[in-house]
Amino acid sequence: MSEKLLTTGEFAKLCKINKQTVIYYDQIGLLTPTYRNEKGYRYYSFRQLELFNVIHLLKELGMSLEEIQSYMEKKSPELFYSLMMKQKEKVRMKKRELENLEKMMDVKISLLEEAEDIDFHQISIQYLPGNLLYLSQNIKDITDEEFAKVVTQFINELNAIGLDTGFQIGGMTLREQVLEGEYTNYSYLYMEQLKQKKNQTYFNSAPGMYAIGYHLGKEESIYRTYERLFSEIQRQNYDIGDYVMEEYIYDGVVKNSEEHYITKIRVHLK
Repeated sequence: MSEKLLTTGEFAKLCKINKQTVIYYDQIGLLTPTYRNEKGYRYYSFRQLELFNVIHLLKELGMSLEEIQSYMEKKSPELFYSLMMKQKEKVRMKKRELENLEKMMDVKISLLEEAEDIDFHQISIQYLPGNLLYLSQNIKDITDEEFAKVVTQFINELNAIGLDTGFQIGGMTLREQVLEGEYTNYSYLYMEQLKQKKNQTYFNSAPGMYAIGYHLGKEESIYRTYERLFSEIQRQNYDIGDYVMEEYIYDGVVKNSEEHYITKIRVHLK
């Protein structure tokens, strides 16, 4: 019994694509029908489904039709094996990228959930475990123009070495500047890290007691929140520790007005 052949429409339905795509693949020599009758009608074997599946796979992996054609013209078991190994590595890289994106999304969601429960009038004193931070170069006393360049450089650096974890970029101010009222004269920019990568230098924030407060509004009024923090620190007989860390919870990504920005402030205590 001879093999039953499929019309173009039947084969397209089997492949879950439209009929015109099957015709186009024939026109460019990528997927030629098994048989063509005297009227020019195309007929395909169901065995050609596997060939279509490979074409579809290579397209999904980002190969152009021209690149797939080039392979088809020179195909061999050895070349196909090499191609599959190469594409498999691309899939692994893409998988790692997607996993990193998922982690970044989890961080963003966590920050939004944290913001829902904020009491702006409360200053809390609590124990925090140490955090792993990636720091920028020292930026104390730089000008506004230099600061913009450093931020850009820091973002590019994080992206280049795969350390953008989705946390907000924070500013770390050392004790000396805080005591002088220079709350935003940061010594370093930082981004919190979830794990340590080889051959990278990190800063480990100290585990211990921290005063935590949230500032609602523009940067120029942040001193009021610092004053409330210092008052509570003094009331509970603590002293300011080595550094203060600031980072946005809400910024321009979720709010249009700076009046509604939320800054989280953590003061290391001793």
